[in-house]
Amino acid sequence: MNKFWAQLSEHRRRTSATTIVELFRDAPDRFQSFSAECDGMLLDFSKTSLDETALDLLVELAEQADLPSKIAEMFRGEAINVTEQRPALHTALRAQSGAAVMVQGQDVMPEVLHTLQRMEGFAGALRSGDHKSATGAPFTDVVNIGIGGSDLGPVMATRALAPYHDGPRCHFVSNVDGADVTDTLKGLDPQTTLIIIASKSFNTIETMTNANTAIAWLRTALGDQASEHLAAVSSALQKTAGFGIPPERVFGFADWVGGRYSIWGPVGLPLLIAVGRENFRAMLSGAAAMDQHFQTADLRQNLPVLLGLVGVWHSTICGYASRAILPYDQRLARLPAYLQQLDMESNGKSVTLEGEKVTRASGPIVWGEAGTNGQHAFYQLLHQGTHVVPAEFLVAACGHEMELSHHHDLLKANCLAQSEALMTGRSVQQAHELAQSRGYSGDDLDRMAAHLTFPGNRPSTTLAYPRLTPFALGQLIALYEHRVFTEGTLWGINSFDQWGVELGKELAVTLLPLIQGATDPTKDGSTLGLIAKLTPPKPKH
Repeated sequence: MNKFWAQLSEHRRRTSATTIVELFRDAPDRFQSFSAECDGMLLDFSKTSLDETALDLLVELAEQADLPSKIAEMFRGEAINVTEQRPALHTALRAQSGAAVMVQGQDVMPEVLHTLQRMEGFAGALRSGDHKSATGAPFTDVVNIGIGGSDLGPVMATRALAPYHDGPRCHFVSNVDGADVTDTLKGLDPQTTLIIIASKSFNTIETMTNANTAIAWLRTALGDQASEHLAAVSSALQKTAGFGIPPERVFGFADWVGGRYSIWGPVGLPLLIAVGRENFRAMLSGAAAMDQHFQTADLRQNLPVLLGLVGVWHSTICGYASRAILPYDQRLARLPAYLQQLDMESNGKSVTLEGEKVTRASGPIVWGEAGTNGQHAFYQLLHQGTHVVPAEFLVAACGHEMELSHHHDLLKANCLAQSEALMTGRSVQQAHELAQSRGYSGDDLDRMAAHLTFPGNRPSTTLAYPRLTPFALGQLIALYEHRVFTEGTLWGINSFDQWGVELGKELAVTLLPLIQGATDPTKDGSTLGLIAKLTPPKPKH
């Protein structure tokens, strides 16, 4: 593989002066060669500096990394998460074929389907009003309490599919800051509110702190009947029983489903409650279709692979340290935050699968905002800043608000204009002409022209789809999951553990007593000084 890394770096060195505009000038049909489609979803990566040679080398790199074999291993349920000795089999939660999926000699699909049917039965009864509150009234609101993968996925997907909501209203609490749970519960009626506590271990300190606060809120109104307003997404049945939650309202999932990959199963329960069985299954179908494409499509026409190759080119070969996720779809406003966890928790590693140090740039910083809002916030840096940030645009051909189609036309025009402007920029000559038209002359003309010049040659990709339907959302999430896996495979790292999350959590446990008044002189001076500053003064008597 080192040969291909070296060849890619050398090719980049030799061609870095060639602009994207020049690539289009030399190959007017470049769009056809540098785009691919799957089930109506189109990936355009023609506005990048990739040429045929670079793409060839990247494909060879993927082949040398045994990417096709690694894909097969993942779907077979092999223990590809080597540091935890377990599979990464979230794809089984959306499998549509009915074929057996084996883990340690056991077919896991019967249990997967049984859990899905239990979820659908519970959600259906809530939605119809058959499952009533302790007061005999239908539930009107559902509050999901979780954090990380137990929050980001459900929040993102529930907001994305807002046009399909016809069930109880869904709300989400994640931050241990008391403001989050207070503001969420304010205005809700405890007599018609269901609380879902989402924690696989039922031991996540932020989630359980918020859960205890919400339960106290229920008990104030319902007394001992508060537990009738609780459900859980957890595998810790003894602990959920201790909260008075019966097994029929507890939905667990196996340890081969990582938190950030868990939207497809019980963690998706609030989404299922909001949109119903048909729409939830359509999302699973979209993901399953992308799974099939990922397994069978040629690498050169494989959307997740191509997106991953572009990411590796930008991060490792070009040295771009971040990527901006820019959905021109307001209902995908939480997608950048969701992809931050999916990408940075998966590939934010500096150790290889063999335990050696990663010697080249790997996982980038992922950030973003919905368009057009981002245009009035940080696009200045994208266009004229000293850092080159590859931009990843997402846009639908049609919105759901057909009576407001002129809004969507303007949205699409902005999206396409931004990717074009990033590529073409504005030349010095064009800037001079513009400054002159505004009345500048002499030294003022040169000075103003400098401010009006855009360097251009800034790369972007565009992901286009017909409309943000449940099927399209499933495609989209699975596409990015597999993109992360592709990149991790090429970098030789484990995309399915997250040891870097642990240390801060461990230290927080030891620091809590100090915040509450205990002492520990072995702590560093900064930490002790901050504790003193953050300790409220004792009241004067």
